[in-house]
Amino acid sequence: MKNSWDQRYSEPGFAYGKDPNGFFRQVLDGLQPGKILLPGEGEGRNAIYAASNKWKVTAFDQSSVARDKALEWAESEKLKIDYLLADMLDFSCDKPDFDLVAIIYVHFPPSLRQKIHRSLAACLKPGGLFIMECFHKTQLNYGTGGPPVEELLYLEDDLREDFSKLEIIRCENSIIYKSEGKYHAGESSIIRFIAKNQIQ
Repeated sequence: MKNSWDQRYSEPGFAYGKDPNGFFRQVLDGLQPGKILLPGEGEGRNAIYAASNKWKVTAFDQSSVARDKALEWAESEKLKIDYLLADMLDFSCDKPDFDLVAIIYVHFPPSLRQKIHRSLAACLKPGGLFIMECFHKTQLNYGTGGPPVEELLYLEDDLREDFSKLEIIRCENSIIYKSEGKYHAGESSIIRFIAKNQIQ
């Protein structure tokens, strides 16, 4: 998988555009800046937006090509982001240190999904938020981005189960028009998810 992502991110331009994800931006704009974790961040579009709005950003991805592009972009904007090279299964937090964890279009097979989601949720401070935008299983009917196999797509109940220890604020399927680079373009079936860590 790493090689395929390196290849995608080696293409000219930015695979998913340079604007932040719309849902991510909407949530972020309503919060006070703090510490944010961005797993599977790719070329940095959400990290750059967060850093430009005074968030302390930690991001990681398995693709060194994506990381290098993101860091070069951040340097050109005179922004600081902490960008690690790590696989999802290898990453863990030493302590619950983040005010916000955001996963934007990162999909896992059923055998790994819950383990990874719960490990990332454990990175949240008390009162911290976990947000996600991902493709719904019905996205196969649209063909406008995302994994082309059903097992890598999600249902709302998958996320409710994975994050059952959090207070789920929003978990809904929507059909939206996406324009995020050449790989996310057109009418799409997605899930938008927000949950809060209520552990004190």
